Amino acid sequence: MAVSLLSLLRWAHTGGAGFDVIYDTVGGEHLNKSMQAAALNAQIATTVSMAELDLTLAHIKGLSVHVVFMLIPMIHNVGRETHAQILGKVKAIVEAGALKPVLSEQQFSLEQAAAAHDYAEAGTGMGKVVINIDS
Repeated sequence: MAVSLLSLLRWAHTGGAGFDVIYDTVGGEHLNKSMQAAALNAQIATTVSMAELDLTLAHIKGLSVHVVFMLIPMIHNVGRETHAQILGKVKAIVEAGALKPVLSEQQFSLEQAAAAHDYAEAGTGMGKVVINIDS
């Protein structure tokens, strides 16, 4: 039986209970995997949700799935102030060190950008792929 990377992360970081909050920036099948890795009553926010999804697992686990399209305030000129407040809160969370992204152990230089893309596309690594532009 194949085990997904998110399942391994769930066990390694939560003892199998699942993550309380997941921020998905990939969408599609990754959003399904995010639902699998989520704890009961977890929150999932996705910025890429243009796909057909079976929400059965979200229903069974009591998940809240939030679809975020960051350009809505800009496109429709509605809620720009609220958008700015949200971004300010995110900034405070990041500056407080409360957001801990999972980064790939393998990092790449700017000259290796094509290899970094291949690595990310292969799906064998864990975490976000980092390209160092200062190297």
